Amino acid sequence: MRVAFKEWAVVVDALGRGAQTVVLRKGGIHEAAGGFQVEHPAFLLFSTRFHQQRESVRPVAQGWFDELAPHLPPPEVVRLELFAEVVAWQKLDSLAAVQRLHGQHIWRDEVVARRFEWGEEENIFALVVRVFRLAHPVEMPLRPDYGGCKSWVELECDVPTAGATPVLGDALFAEKLKAFHAALEPAGAA
Repeated sequence: MRVAFKEWAVVVDALGRGAQTVVLRKGGIHEAAGGFQVEHPAFLLFSTRFHQQRESVRPVAQGWFDELAPHLPPPEVVRLELFAEVVAWQKLDSLAAVQRLHGQHIWRDEVVARRFEWGEEENIFALVVRVFRLAHPVEMPLRPDYGGCKSWVELECDVPTAGATPVLGDALFAEKLKAFHAALEPAGAA
């Protein structure tokens, strides 16, 4: 696998813990016209410090951030330990819908609202991902073309995913997927 999705290190950690399965994404300033798109059904999770702010996540995740920070690789190294498969996604055009996902991700409510309102259009993508831990973590140099405010990165070399194991068992993942769909059901739907 060569495609990687850039995300804050603390969010990647939460995904790797099974603490969240929902990723919220607005898109970076270097995204193509039209902003973020769900371009790939599976991708490596590219843990980054870029734009990461401890105070932007909920208190429990701030504790994870404190645990994680001393063990991050040096800034010139990318460590890949997880990959994800997109199981469901939805473009959300109302802040109320995004707020119904409270508790399914680690971002603070005010951060979600700022992200939703940022840019020309008020919206955000919500992706449910099934996360897998690689059999062997991979480290590689951080190349200049991996930098910047963008979601997707094409890695220089393939990263093997054979032997990866799911972070969450089938039943627990199914519960989380059901909670995502239930939160976004139209009012009055049965």
